[in-house]
Amino acid sequence: MDSAEVVVIGAGLAGLRCALELARAGREVVVLEAHDRVGGRQRTDRVDGFLLDRGFQVLNPAYPAVRRDIDVDSLGLRSFPVAVRVRLAGRTVELAHPLRHPARLPRTLASGLLDPQELSALARWALPTIVAPRRAVRGRDIPLADAWDTAGIHGPLRARVLEPFLAGVLADGSGATSDAFVRLLMRMFALGRPALPATGIEALPRQLARRVGGAGGRIRLSHRVARIDRDGPRILVVGPDIDTLRAGKVVVATGPDVVSDLVDLPRPVTRGLQTWWFDADAPPSASGAVHVDGTRSGPVVNTAVISHTVPEYAPAGQHLVQATCLLSPSDAADETAVRRHLVTIWGPAATGWRLLRRDDIPDALPAQPAPLRLRSTALVTDGVHVAGDHRDTASIQGALVSGTRVAQAVVAS
Repeated sequence: MDSAEVVVIGAGLAGLRCALELARAGREVVVLEAHDRVGGRQRTDRVDGFLLDRGFQVLNPAYPAVRRDIDVDSLGLRSFPVAVRVRLAGRTVELAHPLRHPARLPRTLASGLLDPQELSALARWALPTIVAPRRAVRGRDIPLADAWDTAGIHGPLRARVLEPFLAGVLADGSGATSDAFVRLLMRMFALGRPALPATGIEALPRQLARRVGGAGGRIRLSHRVARIDRDGPRILVVGPDIDTLRAGKVVVATGPDVVSDLVDLPRPVTRGLQTWWFDADAPPSASGAVHVDGTRSGPVVNTAVISHTVPEYAPAGQHLVQATCLLSPSDAADETAVRRHLVTIWGPAATGWRLLRRDDIPDALPAQPAPLRLRSTALVTDGVHVAGDHRDTASIQGALVSGTRVAQAVVAS
């Protein structure tokens, strides 16, 4: 029977970051991954010459854990405009970050969406967290919709821009997400510029996997774990695709859809997203900015010409468009409704776009209700720890921080 000092189950961002920290600390670590590639939710596939991530994802290099743990320069990041284009009745307007895109300020001011009173309320809500982020988690936390009501944010900027935009970011259109979490997230938008690696979002876990191997850790792909048993002081990791492994410690770093199958924890509450990927013969817009429908007349919460920002995502002369919808167990948009809505946003050409793939991701993001829980206990039973963004915050930042924190707890124990 094979053995290891620590077995990490799951080669997503949290599991890989945990394994790297353990290997650097001199621990003998083996990572078991059920799929044939590392990455978890950060996956990229090549389809008909296009690069398709598993759902529309972005990387914000302003995240502290990304700056600390990732060689960002080697990813070949392609940055999105720090702007959002909003479809209104009969026209499309643009709101751009005035410092990032000063030349677009006249168009932003002419949008008709910037009510001075609402802007003042929004600044009072957001600026304290931008200046001192710890303030966001010190006070009483309430749902976002209630916080905006209290702050006096209830004009066109909220209804036509912020709510539809954040619905796609949070996978929540109800306003129930933690106000503290959203303020921290908005701080990252203010400080960073969301981007994608030139070779797809999977470049992030691939980089971590190479580092794990370089530090002496082992990664075994196509090794699905079915259960964790006890053998006296040792832990047995058992599965149909693996020889039983005897371990001193185990870290369960699987996604929220699997974690409760392996440890006695309630299944984390998650929110779903659905992304449609289209091949467009001609770009429907010259902008790479995310588009939202301020009239909210269909299922699409955001859409963008990805190949404007990352040309490598599409073959030469072709254009990749993504459209993302909310997904719940009882409600999934169909292609007819999505295309009809895209026609209202982009124009009639959307009718003829070729569908490349549809990604239904029911566990796209862990829910972040109020009050915000910044972290959960690493050790859940003797010798078994749990890592993942569902144990910290629902983000790449949360996954990386969780992996580091759990590794440190294992070393300390």
